[in-house]
Amino acid sequence: MELRKAHFPGSAPIDAYGNGGFRFADMSHRGSLLFLPSGIHGWDAREDSPLTVDLFAPLLDEEPGKIEVLLIGTGREMRFIPQDVRSALREKGIVCDPMNTGAAVRTYNILLAESRAVAAALIAI
Repeated sequence: MELRKAHFPGSAPIDAYGNGGFRFADMSHRGSLLFLPSGIHGWDAREDSPLTVDLFAPLLDEEPGKIEVLLIGTGREMRFIPQDVRSALREKGIVCDPMNTGAAVRTYNILLAESRAVAAALIAI
């Protein structure tokens, strides 16, 4: 898994989602995104792709302690996260919370505004 160059070097609230992408920080992106402490990055996940440890590798490479909660927007419907992915995240001290992408966007914005150690892995819808 290759991490794409950051679209934005830091955290930013999500202004809109839908039509296959996201708007944030006066920019737009088509496709899925990772909102990490190191920046906002393109992500190769799709609604029909399996959720694997490799897919979450960029999160696992973040500096320890920078992420406490990972919101996983799984698309239009909530999907369960495989146990091996949960275990890999837990080993890094990250609790994951899967939900549909809309709920993940709203929750991310709230936790970000509260200055919480939050990240989001959002599958575009």
